[in-house]
Amino acid sequence: MKNNEAYHGYRITVPAEFEELFSHFYFAENKSDAPIIQTLLPAFQTMMVFSFGASLALLSKENEAISMDKCLVLGPVKQAFTYILPAGGEMLVVNFKDDAFFRFFGTASLTGYLHPDDLLNDNCFTTLWTSLNALDTISERVTQLLEFSRPYIQNRHPLTRQIIALGNGPISLVKEISAQEKLSERSVQMNLKKHLGYSSREIGRYMRFLKAIELIQHLLLHNKPVNWFEVIETCGFYDQSQLIHDFKHYLNLSPSKYLRFQQEICNPRG
Repeated sequence: MKNNEAYHGYRITVPAEFEELFSHFYFAENKSDAPIIQTLLPAFQTMMVFSFGASLALLSKENEAISMDKCLVLGPVKQAFTYILPAGGEMLVVNFKDDAFFRFFGTASLTGYLHPDDLLNDNCFTTLWTSLNALDTISERVTQLLEFSRPYIQNRHPLTRQIIALGNGPISLVKEISAQEKLSERSVQMNLKKHLGYSSREIGRYMRFLKAIELIQHLLLHNKPVNWFEVIETCGFYDQSQLIHDFKHYLNLSPSKYLRFQQEICNPRG
């Protein structure tokens, strides 16, 4: 569980110049004497994680701990996963936006966890980690990261620009671009997967799930009961089983367990 006095975590705003590339940075540190376990929710973003101090650990689906002592890339993050921040550990997370990861590395679909040096021809990220580790403040580290990224940025592909402009919606955007560019829908889908790391079907499913989460949180905020059939109808689920399946897929929780968890957060005892 998270100890609020020991765990310090916060988002760092990205300068306007880099807003097309990064959604935000996230910094966290553990000042306690014991490991802190956290769950990262899916966001369909690819991330690069830098670990300082004691080694950070990620837990796989099989509950296997994967230790990282410097830096790692993973994503796009499509399901919740757990990480362990050890005593004295610090981490700085770079959250890539839309096609930014592709523009740096030439691929947006990763399988498993990779060291970023494995995506390039040299060990520049190991060198980068060393330079970041020598800096005293988070603001200095973020500035160093941004300056480091400049030479690697590639121009956005025109087709991807259209896909992003139309929004992360369902298959309709694929059909629209297919008609505009006189390309097959399969070709557009392949470009979507290549540049963003997910298909229109995947992002459509995620946006439906996200809509359900936002509706539940809105109801709880206004002290209203959650009617699951209302959630199903409003958010576009076929039936209750599909709702349950999606909650377990993204959070490894049933809708009712998620609701109880949220109620405990909103109405803590004592």
